[in-house]
Amino acid sequence: MAHAPKRIISIVPSQTELLFYLGLDKNIIGITKFCTHPHDKVTTKIKVGGTKQLNIPLIRQLQPDLIIANKEENERAQIEELMNICPVWISDINDLQGAVSMIKSVGEVVGHKTAALTLGRAISLEFDKLIKTPLNMRVAYLIWRKPYMVAGNDTFIDSMLQRCGLTNVFDSPRYPEVNAEMLVAANPDIVFLSSEPYPFGDKHTKEFKAMLPNAKIILVDGEMFSWYGSRLLQSPAYFLSLIESLT
Repeated sequence: MAHAPKRIISIVPSQTELLFYLGLDKNIIGITKFCTHPHDKVTTKIKVGGTKQLNIPLIRQLQPDLIIANKEENERAQIEELMNICPVWISDINDLQGAVSMIKSVGEVVGHKTAALTLGRAISLEFDKLIKTPLNMRVAYLIWRKPYMVAGNDTFIDSMLQRCGLTNVFDSPRYPEVNAEMLVAANPDIVFLSSEPYPFGDKHTKEFKAMLPNAKIILVDGEMFSWYGSRLLQSPAYFLSLIESLT
């Protein structure tokens, strides 16, 4: 953009947090109801719906000059509608390198390039601390219940599992539906129950332990595995602690 945007709407939670981290507090005029970080700042912003159920008339009324979106998290039809309102910047992220590149690009678009470059370097340094050798453990990463859905390959979550030295038992693309029989046949050593988008909790661990008695059933922080903005600064330390609990 020729000039740094002054009225930004973010419809991606992890990128909303990134914009606040870069110092765009006063420029952010709208976010989704799922944008929960930073807690003390998101409460003051207008909510424009969910990531896949946006309030297009409200967004138009807010007169943004930039909308930050994501190919996976937002619906294509709605993105095309938003393009008639103002420029829409769309990310498409599958791994750490893509996330760091996204941070750099967003920094350039919003006029905070130096801060974005500094953040990207810091994230890369933190990830360099992770182990480099495989753990020889196979994991199923659950993101949904009724129906069961897992993170497959070609996803950011899968790339984070690899960074932890873990092998994904499901090599299907994206987020396939699976059933109990498929989970048993996959025979994972570990089952990760994510805190989002489905809020798995303690009561669900019994369900999976009965299904997979030989597997370790672990509740994990989904934000650490799937948020690809400034939260990545915290992910490596979380992963190291998780790895220690497995070995």
